[in-house]
Amino acid sequence: MSAGDAQVSWEGRFLEDFKVGDRYRHSHGRTITQTDNTWFTLLTNNTHDIHYNADYASRTEFGRPLVVSTLTLAIVTGLSVDDVSRNAVANLGWDDIVLSAPVFAGDTIYAESEVLEVRPSRSRPGQGIVRVHTRGFNQDGVTVLEYDRTVLVYSRDARP
Repeated sequence: MSAGDAQVSWEGRFLEDFKVGDRYRHSHGRTITQTDNTWFTLLTNNTHDIHYNADYASRTEFGRPLVVSTLTLAIVTGLSVDDVSRNAVANLGWDDIVLSAPVFAGDTIYAESEVLEVRPSRSRPGQGIVRVHTRGFNQDGVTVLEYDRTVLVYSRDARP
């Protein structure tokens, strides 16, 4: 195969690739370990014992340490990057974040997103606003997190 025959790998979606109602089941899952949870707890200075003190957590209704909710948010967002924000200029916000079930070390998290809105930017030529609803769920299909996310995305012709 010559260099001219090489196929381009997945570049992600550009503004014109998003259509309201499209749904993406994101291709990867991520198993969360207690080490991930402890490191994230330390990195973010989250000092609640429920996340890293097994003795304390054993006396709660959960019976074991909970994964930090913002780690779950970060992982679910990361799982969606290839489909939603690979070509983002910037994240503009997360809205209506709902934590519907606990996440524990050993859970594998998956995600899917549905496109809610797509429009060109009024002030930034070659860019546009994409809003999606993303759902994170565990290995048993239980929804653990949902949110709406708004992203500023390049059009194909304006990409850097």
